[in-house]
Amino acid sequence: MITFETHPERYKHWRLDVDGPVARLVLDVAEDGGIKPGYKLKLNSYDLGVDIELHDALTRIRFEHPAVKCVVLTSGKERMFCAGANIYMLGASPHAWKVNFCKFTNETRNSMEESSQDSGLKFLAALNGTCAGGGYEVALACDEIVMVDDRSTTVSLPEVPLLGVLPGTGGLTRLVDKRKVRRDLADVFCTTAEGVRADRAKQWKLVDHTAPPARFAALVEERARALAAQSGRAAAAAKGVVLSPLERRVDEGGYHYRWVDVAFDRERRVATLTVSAPDRAPRSLAEIEAEGAGWWPLAMARELDDAILMLRINELELGTLLVKTRGSAAAVLASDAAMVEHAGNWFVRETQGFLRRTLARLDVSARSLFAIIDRGSCFAGTLMELALAADRSFMLALPEGDNDAPRIALSSANLGALKMVNGTTRLQNRFCGDAAAAEAALKAALGEELDAVRALEAGLVTFAPDELDWDDEIRLAVEERASLSPDALTGLEASLRFAGPETMETRIFGRLSAWQNWIFNRPNAIGEQGALKLFGSGSKPQFKWERV
Repeated sequence: MITFETHPERYKHWRLDVDGPVARLVLDVAEDGGIKPGYKLKLNSYDLGVDIELHDALTRIRFEHPAVKCVVLTSGKERMFCAGANIYMLGASPHAWKVNFCKFTNETRNSMEESSQDSGLKFLAALNGTCAGGGYEVALACDEIVMVDDRSTTVSLPEVPLLGVLPGTGGLTRLVDKRKVRRDLADVFCTTAEGVRADRAKQWKLVDHTAPPARFAALVEERARALAAQSGRAAAAAKGVVLSPLERRVDEGGYHYRWVDVAFDRERRVATLTVSAPDRAPRSLAEIEAEGAGWWPLAMARELDDAILMLRINELELGTLLVKTRGSAAAVLASDAAMVEHAGNWFVRETQGFLRRTLARLDVSARSLFAIIDRGSCFAGTLMELALAADRSFMLALPEGDNDAPRIALSSANLGALKMVNGTTRLQNRFCGDAAAAEAALKAALGEELDAVRALEAGLVTFAPDELDWDDEIRLAVEERASLSPDALTGLEASLRFAGPETMETRIFGRLSAWQNWIFNRPNAIGEQGALKLFGSGSKPQFKWERV
């Protein structure tokens, strides 16, 4: 079983050093430290284990080191920054592993850009040696790239000419969308396996700054301090919040945490994910800070994030996720109100960012999501985002006056703090950009508790069966879903979940996921004579030449 929790004391591949407003993440990959046996991580190449450590380090910088304003990513190996994803690992991995690996690395890179924009945490790539493939894609996620000009170091995206696949973590899109590299130059760059040296890399806008070896360290320090000066993160005196280990119990029946529970029904290929509301919601900033990592929004988000990742990598056949909530809607709304009241505080801002990224991870998970709004539910505010993220929602309609009738409600959390990666709220996305419909739903449910009939009228739920039909409707919907092609469902859901505008992130997930999924199944990449299979063997790939 693969788990996603680690700690700096257990890192094999990264070293985290903090010096005032600047943190350094030094990549020094242990060749024999792969997350699975069968390959060596040579040339600072990475696998899922390396990226799990990077994800953990970035999260700890955000919460445990609030005074850090700039993160420098560099290498601990001489003349080699990073060779990218380990090719032998990819060549030997099954399709689902490759796809989920690329998805996780994408999310980690995207989180760096989101932190820069929303939290003021800036990133600088210090390329002190050759940088290829996924290594350059890490650099592309940074605010600036500094490259050593030693007449031998190059940057490259060699996946097309060497492997017959695409750069796996947004390299193509970031070249043209983010760095504004001219399309013809990008075409040359991405089909030139040997890459380009510093002078041309700067001329083509592939990097921002270059320096000879004698001046390189000074330039990196200069640019790190300049980026730190642009940051609006917490003052140097801010006290960080230590991220305590998750309390997770795993058994045959599922994953069990304090606030999140995942129950498996393998026979039906269904998992039921239940998120519980807080017992109470602290309102003062002093109370919130005293709770630290135990503060419900952060504790719940960490558990939910871990559960989503565990399901992705370990439970490929549990294709339908029934999403439930339990507890007090009033406590959820009070928690949301506290986040609004203290939105200027660094800890509250970082917690909202973690919530936003966790929900975004749910949006791009290859699972059918059905929200089940029944007795004891508390789909309100932040937890209402789970229902808005669902492909369908079922809300139990009980007779008027029944005190057990479920209610839903919106709060300020649904107005923009937890936006999707396409830049819209899930409420706006639900109505496909129809501002009038979204405004009507908002007016009906903001600060109000809606029963099933009113929620259905407002367009906030899909179905509202009564108690007589409830069990049968849920059962039939789940059985029907489970009978459909999981591949077709993944494509259907991904196409319908993101209505309206596009952003760089949605283009990365949309273009890359579709094309790379296809390419990863094609003989030119993974056939017995395919480029990915034969890399390093000394044999040339045998391509099928038809264009499809």
